[in-house]
Amino acid sequence: MPSLKDLKNRIESVKSTRKITKAMQMVAAAKLRRAQEAAEDSRPYTKRFNAVMAGLAASVGGSDSAPKLLRGTGSDQVQLLVVMTAERGLCGGFNSNIAKLARQKAAELKAAGKTVKVLTVGKKGRDALKRDLGDDFVGHVDLSEVKRIGYANAQSIAKDILTRFDAGEFDVATIFFAEFVNVVTQIPTAQQIIPASYEGGESESPAAVYDYEPGEEQILADLLPRGVATQIFSGLLENGASEQGARMSAMDNATRNAGDMIDKLTIEFNRSRQAVITNELIEIISGAEAL
Repeated sequence: MPSLKDLKNRIESVKSTRKITKAMQMVAAAKLRRAQEAAEDSRPYTKRFNAVMAGLAASVGGSDSAPKLLRGTGSDQVQLLVVMTAERGLCGGFNSNIAKLARQKAAELKAAGKTVKVLTVGKKGRDALKRDLGDDFVGHVDLSEVKRIGYANAQSIAKDILTRFDAGEFDVATIFFAEFVNVVTQIPTAQQIIPASYEGGESESPAAVYDYEPGEEQILADLLPRGVATQIFSGLLENGASEQGARMSAMDNATRNAGDMIDKLTIEFNRSRQAVITNELIEIISGAEAL
């Protein structure tokens, strides 16, 4: 049975931990607002950009003149998995859920006889996948020094991926991130970016006919690399909001758990102190009766 001093020290330790988790919760809540606004503001642009690209891709079809980023290499043997996670932990299952989805996808591809390559963005994803997919790593992007994710970061990642694609290192590229829904819900998502896959089109005016100058192939050749960067940037923004939401929720749970532990330890401390006082009174009374 722990002594009164041990119980008192433990209570003070848990109280200090609760102060830290409470402070981290408040910081995450402040960062969440900005990150959520950035993610939500990017969605209309991304949606509209994809709609325009879908219309262009549909007009070109699968012709030989279509850009390589659209038609692909004609094979899906080598798959590049771009796993985007956070640089820090203490955010619940945010990082592990993304890594789990990537691990499952890699297992499915290997079972089908495909070659898997992994490019990690964020330290936590690299650490989570190192044991199972460490031999498949081809690169890592460190964003630990980046205070605020910008489009330039997405362009840098996209440039690396496009350079590898032009060099023939892979056939299909898929990014993994968490789509932000709310503070308690972040959905791990896999999205193919190479070959470019766009669904739908100009839904608001399906009967409209457009003449493009220059031709669709030239426009696509210019916009497709930008589309890759746009999809990566959107994923990074969704990740940023999801990370802060998950951290806020996790720290809130930790704060409440610390409070419950303090209550239990306080009860145990009071009972132990009462037992000590009772024993001392018994000894005093027994000594007095002996006299």
